[in-house]
Amino acid sequence: MPWSAVTVKDQTQEFVGLARQADANVSELCRRFGISRKTGYKWLSREDLEDRS
Repeated sequence: MPWSAVTVKDQTQEFVGLARQADANVSELCRRFGISRKTGYKWLSREDLEDRS
C-alpha cells in the first residue's frame, strides 16, 4: 500500500482545525505534528493557510 501524499497546506489545515476546538492543547498538538510551538501559533494567527516557505 503506497503512502498518501500530505501537503503542508493539508497539515496546516488539520492542525488549525484541531487547535481551534474548545478543549485543544496547542502544545500537545505541536508535539503530535512535529512542529515548534512558535510555528503552531504562527499558523493559528494566519487568515489564509497557504504555504509561505
